[in-house]
Amino acid sequence: MIIELEKITETKGIPLLTASELMSAKTDAELIQQVRSGHLDAYRHLVERYQGRVATTVKAMLGETNEAEDVGQETFIRFYKSIHSFRGDSSVSTYLHRIAVNLSLNELKRRKRFLSRFERQDDHHTAASTSRDKLEELENKQLIQQALQNLKPDFRAVVVLRYIEGYSTKETAELLNIPLGTVLSRLSRAQNKLRDFLLPIVNDETR
Repeated sequence: MIIELEKITETKGIPLLTASELMSAKTDAELIQQVRSGHLDAYRHLVERYQGRVATTVKAMLGETNEAEDVGQETFIRFYKSIHSFRGDSSVSTYLHRIAVNLSLNELKRRKRFLSRFERQDDHHTAASTSRDKLEELENKQLIQQALQNLKPDFRAVVVLRYIEGYSTKETAELLNIPLGTVLSRLSRAQNKLRDFLLPIVNDETR
C-alpha cells in the first residue's frame, strides 16, 4: 500500500505537519490508545508501519503465495480484534511476528494435510524438478526463498525470526515459546540443511 502524503503547508515560515504526518509521528502506544477510542485511522497507520515486516515474515515462511497474502491480512485482523487486551508486555512488532509465525505454521500444517490426501506413489520424478537452466535464472533472493521452503516448518521459523527479522536467540525462543537450547539446535541443523542445498548450486555456477 503506497501512501500519498499531503504537502506541508507553511505559515510565517514555520512548516505545519498534516494530520497524516502528525499521526505517523505518534508512538505505537499512542496509536493503540486512539484505536481503543474508536479512531480507525490510527489503526491504518499501525498497519502501514508494520505491514512490510509482516509480509517479509509470512513470505519467508510460505513463499510468494496467495496463502501468504491471506496470512498477512489475518495477522492484522487478529491484532485488531485483540487490541483491547494488548498489554504491551512485548513490542507491537514482536506481538505481530508471533501472530504471523503461528498463523504461518498453522497454514503449513493445513497444507501438509491437504497434500497428503493426494500423494502419488510414483513421485520419484519430482526430486529433479528444478533444472540447471531454471536455477541460472533465479535471483539470489529467490534462491534463498527456495532453500527456506525446503526446511521443515519448525526449522524455517527459527531461521526467519533469527536471521531475516533479526531477533536474538532469546527473543526467538520467547516468540515461539520453546527452550533456548531448542532454538540453538534447530538453527544449527537448519544451517547445515541450507548449506547442503545451496553449496552444490553455487559450486555448479562457478565452474
